[in-house]
Amino acid sequence: MKAPSATALLQGTLDVLILKVLALEPMHGLGISRRVGQVTSGTFQVKPGSLFPALHRMQEAGWLTSFWGESENRRRAKFYQLTNLGRRRLKEETTQWARISAAMASALEMS
Repeated sequence: MKAPSATALLQGTLDVLILKVLALEPMHGLGISRRVGQVTSGTFQVKPGSLFPALHRMQEAGWLTSFWGESENRRRAKFYQLTNLGRRRLKEETTQWARISAAMASALEMS
């Protein structure tokens, strides 16, 4: 059986990763993509085709707001930031992932 690719794993983790990187500061799309790569040591590389639909969906859910600003290279860019609802969602997701991770670690350590 073939192991799942990083892309397949990303589908289940993308929301929480976006919420986590935006918890520190507002960012534009390319910044979010880069930061996700950094915080996951390159395990997850978020492509625009996955990132922007997720950002749009999360904005529709009320987890994010956006505003136009200037990027580090002085180009106009859309920045995203967490709402209070997004912060609550991040807390819920973090708790759920901690529970899932602990359960998986326990199962994988069985002899």
